[in-house]
Amino acid sequence: MRLTPIRRQVLDALYATHRPMSAYDLIDRLAPHEGDKRPAPITVYRALDFLLDNGFVHKLESRNAFIACPFRHAPGDLVVFMICEQCGGVDEACSDELRGALTHLAQIQGFSPRANILELAGRCAHCAGPTETAAQSTPSS
Repeated sequence: MRLTPIRRQVLDALYATHRPMSAYDLIDRLAPHEGDKRPAPITVYRALDFLLDNGFVHKLESRNAFIACPFRHAPGDLVVFMICEQCGGVDEACSDELRGALTHLAQIQGFSPRANILELAGRCAHCAGPTETAAQSTPSS
């Protein structure tokens, strides 16, 4: 596995933010000053393909954007993305229990999943604030 300069630059740009970025956001980030040569879209897409194939980044299908992956997942691991609709931040988590439940559900439906990625949209704990977060964790009567 070879991390070329452009692959490293794309990965560094994704690690520099907690928000997903499109390929064109990355192009803008890689050439921040006027007069700097902007990388061609195909160059960035090829770097992203390599980073995706090797588990360095994930693609958020609902946003058509990419985010760096700080974890090394096994091929069958279920990855859950919690996407804040207010600040745009993304948290990543894995759950063996949820993976088992979804695997069972898919089996009884005769479904063969291609990818084990789940995206949740809502508000993060920071944006929700302490009052709303506490209310969500309190059981209803």
